[in-house]
Amino acid sequence: MPRKFYITTMGCQMNEYDSDYLSQLLLQDRFEASRRPEDADLIMINTCTVRRKAEQKAYSLLGRMVSIKRKRPDTIIGLVGCIAQQEGAQLLERFPGLDFVLGTREIGRIGEVLDRVEGTGERIAATDLNKTSLPSGHLPGYFAGKVKGYLSIMEGCDNFCSYCIVPYVRGREVSRPPKEILSEAKSLVSQGVKEITLLGQNVNSYRPEEDDSFGFPSLLRELEEVDGLRRIRFTTSHPKDLSDDLIRCFRELRKLCPHIHLPVQSGSNRVLKLMNRGYTREKYAELIQRLRDARPDIAVTSDIIVGFPGESDEDFHLTLDLIRKIQFDSIYSFKYSDRKGTPAASLGHKVSEEIKAKRLSTLQALQKSITLSKNKLLEGKEVEVLVEGPSKRGRQLTGRTDTNKVVNFNHHTGSLGELVKVKIKRSFANSLRGEISSTRA
Repeated sequence: MPRKFYITTMGCQMNEYDSDYLSQLLLQDRFEASRRPEDADLIMINTCTVRRKAEQKAYSLLGRMVSIKRKRPDTIIGLVGCIAQQEGAQLLERFPGLDFVLGTREIGRIGEVLDRVEGTGERIAATDLNKTSLPSGHLPGYFAGKVKGYLSIMEGCDNFCSYCIVPYVRGREVSRPPKEILSEAKSLVSQGVKEITLLGQNVNSYRPEEDDSFGFPSLLRELEEVDGLRRIRFTTSHPKDLSDDLIRCFRELRKLCPHIHLPVQSGSNRVLKLMNRGYTREKYAELIQRLRDARPDIAVTSDIIVGFPGESDEDFHLTLDLIRKIQFDSIYSFKYSDRKGTPAASLGHKVSEEIKAKRLSTLQALQKSITLSKNKLLEGKEVEVLVEGPSKRGRQLTGRTDTNKVVNFNHHTGSLGELVKVKIKRSFANSLRGEISSTRA
């Protein structure tokens, strides 16, 4: 009987990409995927440590997986990803039922690690961040039936924002060769993928070692020529590295979606300096205006942290003011939490949990009203939607506009992977609802 594996993924799109890569390696090693951890011979949790809540959820889930092992002692349990990288061998001491720990740059060694665990009973912590070989390649047919796919173009970050754990758990920036990326993109398209999202902690810093003149805009222009690819997206982009050439890409490239996720984090220059972000609120607003000049229909989304150490009421109100001025399409907002080993963790003047919660609620209410107002402007208009599959609402299809807005719609025609025109009937804060009006292959 073939062995079965189960992977659960927490955190960002990069973790999802890594889980897909692990799955393909295991499938090539004659494993089969299991839908339930209780039926698996190998259980892996791919973890996130960007915020305390994600870390706590991972430990809670690991405890539940260890309880499965008590009933099936031969089950192998592994923790991979950012928590694995951060805590390393300490996790093996803390969780006796854990068999291996695999860091962010070590996932390609899964076969070797399993051989050692199974062959000798050794418990292994592999967390070398100095490795520069990144995940690459796809198992033919793995993405069959999927409309969208992720494609990692680089790993790590050199920015060292004072609150951020990423450089410590993902390492320094390493870019993949463009030929390798283009080959993977063509593989995805050959399996039916129509939309590719390029991933990196800071895609603006993409720079392959073999050609220092080949930057991120050059890569976008190469991908524009891939036959069968309909849409290109990317995340995440750092404001301090947003170039004139990248802004031009939004005007010139037909397949590049008019949407950018550009984290601002705070509207206070004092807080931005403490965060080591490398720009001011004025510079950020100027970038947004230049993006909108280049592509008037561009949607802008962002990340914001409330309650950074020392954030005053005035600092917070400057953030609210920036939100009103920029008019983001949506934002991801979070309460600040100390991350071990980051400079911000040692800062004084911590903001209380009560004040952070109140500020987060105020900010989210403001953004919800802005998002709803912007979505209301789409009522009665036609938008182009990439069909992703059945809606959770039933008897409807769902997909996204090129500006990354979710649309659920009634249909008489339209199938997976088609670009369809949908007339918007109603708008909500998190989605749009409409009826299909036409299709194109």
